[in-house]
Amino acid sequence: MLPLSVLDLSPVTTGHSGAQALRNSLDLAQLADRLGYARYWVAEHHNLSSVASSAPDIMIGQIAALTSRIRVGSGGVMLPNHAPLTVAERFKVLEALFPGRIDLGLGRAPGTDPITSIALRRRQDVGEDDDFLERFQELMLIESRGFPEGHPFRSVRAMPADVPLPPIHLLGSSGYSAELAAAIGAGFAFAHHFASHDAVAAMTSYRAHFRPSPALAKPHAILAVAAVAADTDAAADRLATTIELNFVRRSKGEYLPLASPEEAAAYDYSPIDRERIRQNRARVFAGSPKTVMARLEPLIAATQADEVMITTMIYDHAARRHSYELLAQAFGLVAS
Repeated sequence: MLPLSVLDLSPVTTGHSGAQALRNSLDLAQLADRLGYARYWVAEHHNLSSVASSAPDIMIGQIAALTSRIRVGSGGVMLPNHAPLTVAERFKVLEALFPGRIDLGLGRAPGTDPITSIALRRRQDVGEDDDFLERFQELMLIESRGFPEGHPFRSVRAMPADVPLPPIHLLGSSGYSAELAAAIGAGFAFAHHFASHDAVAAMTSYRAHFRPSPALAKPHAILAVAAVAADTDAAADRLATTIELNFVRRSKGEYLPLASPEEAAAYDYSPIDRERIRQNRARVFAGSPKTVMARLEPLIAATQADEVMITTMIYDHAARRHSYELLAQAFGLVAS
């Protein structure tokens, strides 16, 4: 069976604080390490009441220190928010401390609303245009010391200079990142859990156009999906009502802590809300392990995924732990 990994946003709920959400992530990472998961990636989002994961580099260091085997990385660092030199140095420090266990996942979006994005970037003297490619090229030139003679950054080195950048993965929800990842010979992770673009088209295009690089000899495509596993389909459907209400609220511009299944059951859904839920549930793999795998395996085959990454944004931490335990068994992971 394919490698299985975790994407964690450190969900904040109406029942616990942001600080507890971060501690829950540390607990879940240790469980994933024992269960045999391949990677544990943490996200970068800002000014969202339901997400405590705003500083992935800090969380990566904490998680790597508490685990022994699992790779730990960013899913991802939102490059528009950061100076490339800062990203290079922070991830070189992580790679130096935890050699061979760090991943650098990079995203194009700011991970927040436009006003918060301005607050994040206002001291960087940047415009409103999408400058991801420029920042990415600068990051690569810093690493390779490829700036030409006379360039002001020619002598700039990211420290520690004797430590390489960790493996780079580009994150995407459309075809653009797939094309770029293929062109530069990087790993690619597709965000099926919120993408409107076809996962099969993006991932097969990446594989077809991949150019080997010194860092990666052959393509590696990760399929990131939202999944909720429980002992029965009914139990999983109940847990997934938290995801449903969160989706409805976000579609209205309401970014609130995750609600419990009881709160979700009491919510007054309009017909439009229910139609939105129906459409979004096609992206959520909820049910018993058998049900989840029956729905997930055809998508894995169609996308030719090399790895599956699971995100589970539900209310109860114990239920989230159990979901990852059930999926580990379904994928045949070997616990340590």
